[in-house]
Amino acid sequence: MSRRKEALGGQVSDADLRLLRIYRKVVECGGFSAAEVELNISRAAISMAMNDLETRLGLRLCQRGRSGFALTDEGTEVFDASLQLLASVEGFRTRVNGLHARLKGELNIGITDNLVTMPEMLITDALSALKERGPDVRINIRMIPPNDIELAVLDGQLHTGVIPTLKPLPGLQYRALYAEASQLYCASGHPLFDAEHVTEEQLAQCDAVVPAYAQTPEIKALHEPLKAAASATDREGIAFLILSGRYLGYLPTHYAERWVRDDRMRALNPRECHYLTHYSAITRKGAPPNLVLESYLEELERLSRLESTESNEGP
Repeated sequence: MSRRKEALGGQVSDADLRLLRIYRKVVECGGFSAAEVELNISRAAISMAMNDLETRLGLRLCQRGRSGFALTDEGTEVFDASLQLLASVEGFRTRVNGLHARLKGELNIGITDNLVTMPEMLITDALSALKERGPDVRINIRMIPPNDIELAVLDGQLHTGVIPTLKPLPGLQYRALYAEASQLYCASGHPLFDAEHVTEEQLAQCDAVVPAYAQTPEIKALHEPLKAAASATDREGIAFLILSGRYLGYLPTHYAERWVRDDRMRALNPRECHYLTHYSAITRKGAPPNLVLESYLEELERLSRLESTESNEGP
């Protein structure tokens, strides 16, 4: 008991924060092995860090061994508390950085997969402008699913994110960015690839890959007539299956363009089989002042207005 009181009564040092960050990543990855790549340190170093943290706290945080990795009840509570602590530390750091005239600190941003080929380079150009304004700013990008981005922005792990606008959450602020066009595709080798005209009956008879992630009711309605024979958790997975020549599937036009250009894919009934996905930049409502984030959002807003002006003026 005395050991626990001493551990909890001590001050939190930089070394403790490092151990907690390692612990957070181990829990998020589901074990030591998976965390090796994310942390870029050996499994032995991770094990040593976990032993040090357990000694420091006087608690057994997780079970590890042949039976697999699992958190103890105390480990779950420590994980939840560590998320709050690390978010508070990051909030303190960014708030202090805001006192400096020169931009310093980090921008932690989450982005949905396969947006880099969007013709409207709003995100890329905004990051470039931010780096111009603050050469010492460190930019950290995480490519994770939209739901994970929302949760990470809410708990302070991410400063901002770019996600499809589906069902807005009350704790987040959404800034409209652009609309992404998608069409129905098949690949060379598919029976419909060389067909001059494709009927609804033909489409319904062909195997199709459907997204295993959230979509608006309107987009779901477009997938309903298709013969769902496979699913994928992201657009890259959908592309893999389409390129097999065995499946139909919807892809963003900017993402499919490379294969269309090489005559490896073709859009089917583009006038009927298409939809738009609207994307937004999200931030947490009531988040601490952060000069780096504010500067990035200013650049994003400036570029968005410029893009809108150019679109209205036309060619």
